[in-house]
Amino acid sequence: MDPKTSGRGGRRAGGREARRAARSGDGGVARDPYVLRRIRPFEVCDEDALATIEANAETVLQEIGIEFRDDEEALQIWRDAGADVDGVRVRFPRGLCRKLVQDSAPAEFVQYARNPANNVKIGGDATVFAPAYGPPFIRNLDEGRRYATIEDFRNFVKLAYLSPALHHSGGTVCEPVDLPVNKRHLDMVAAHIRYSDKAFMGSVTAPERAQDTVDMAKIVFGEAFLDENCCLISLINANSPLTFDATMLGALKVYARHNQATVISPFILAGAMSPVTVAGTLTQILAEALAGMAFAQLIRPGAPVVFGTFASSISMQSGAPTFGTPEPALVTYGAAQLARRLGVPFRSGGALCASKVPDAQAAYESANTLQSTILAGVNFALHCAGWLEGGLAMGYEKFVMDADQCAMQQKFAAGVDLSENGQAMDAIREVGPGSHYLGCAHTQANFETAFWRSRIADNNSFEQWQAEGELDAAKRANTLYKKMLRDYQAPQLDPGISEALEDFIARKKAATPDSNV
Repeated sequence: MDPKTSGRGGRRAGGREARRAARSGDGGVARDPYVLRRIRPFEVCDEDALATIEANAETVLQEIGIEFRDDEEALQIWRDAGADVDGVRVRFPRGLCRKLVQDSAPAEFVQYARNPANNVKIGGDATVFAPAYGPPFIRNLDEGRRYATIEDFRNFVKLAYLSPALHHSGGTVCEPVDLPVNKRHLDMVAAHIRYSDKAFMGSVTAPERAQDTVDMAKIVFGEAFLDENCCLISLINANSPLTFDATMLGALKVYARHNQATVISPFILAGAMSPVTVAGTLTQILAEALAGMAFAQLIRPGAPVVFGTFASSISMQSGAPTFGTPEPALVTYGAAQLARRLGVPFRSGGALCASKVPDAQAAYESANTLQSTILAGVNFALHCAGWLEGGLAMGYEKFVMDADQCAMQQKFAAGVDLSENGQAMDAIREVGPGSHYLGCAHTQANFETAFWRSRIADNNSFEQWQAEGELDAAKRANTLYKKMLRDYQAPQLDPGISEALEDFIARKKAATPDSNV
């Protein structure tokens, strides 16, 4: 394996073979390593609105500040950078954080996968779809809801690997509660490496676990290559409002020092962790993200960062999080504009829902979130497959249903084809008035790839649907995910890398007793 090989490389098959390849994945989406958006982002804020939010965020940073808790090193780094440190509260000279980010953070970067064909571009006109992250439970039609295990974790890594419209293996695709807390990250990272050859995320639950992730990635990519290139991306959540804790700061420092990407993501449930208004929430998000991204640049100038946000609202009656609603969509659109003005990649969106099962509520809430993800121009989209119950459960059926919809959005993002074939003038000339296009040469040449086709939806007649068992979408998805797992074949892994990983994991597990903290 040569990680330096271009991720877009490889000869494209032509003619019939290319058409077959285009139809072999999710709904007719060609096997591309990421979405290349050819549609303009939808923007909800004009210049005056953006300038107001940016000015308000600078006021928050200057007058209110951000707390950097239980990390004296972080506080000293800020003192040395010219910030005012009072206890754990850091207040920033106006414009300091923005200048640190704009002076050195890359506008876009490549995250390398162990298979170069799966390298992903993060930033610019690219969108990367990744699975859901963090659920402690799983759900399927056969078992209902139960705690997740390492076997479930491996299953979801395999499903992501087998889904062409998911470009990334993700991170904590579910929480394997059958393993000790202090050691499960080793098996999780190993699963991403063994059962997929797509790019993956690192552990952030403790600084030493982040270091273990880096050390395992060095085994795969080589230490020198990793130091010069992004091979890991990891999620650093602000503890909103206006706080970074020692766990997140410790993990951030490990990854930034090794030149690995961090997604600085305020975790917002508007109304509880930010103001109830869109503009107020955007102000807080920008302030928190700026502080985190600037800190990463102080650790190592040029370390890749992503402006992130998880934006949701809450029910003001019950306090429960809500998804697929207008206000979080407006936050996503506005935050994406702020990220583009800042000149860094943006993370948000997904296929989010509050539904407990893959039903109509799950479908429309997830569709609303995923549509705004593409239209906003999100670059790195977590939670794109499997999310149920506000992120508490990872659904097997929901996973393949969401992957199906990611394929649709990828097709939509390609925009209007204005090539000679796309203009179809030869077809219009051939058919002329009063006939039909079904038999014309252009239709025959394009029929296999002309329209996106769902792997889940049933478009047949009522009689045929009835004869085939009256299956709803969830039942069809149940059959599909089981077939995918039965047919799964692991990607090739160099035996020397495999042996070195096994040795590393064994030594790490033997060095400390099991712990549930």
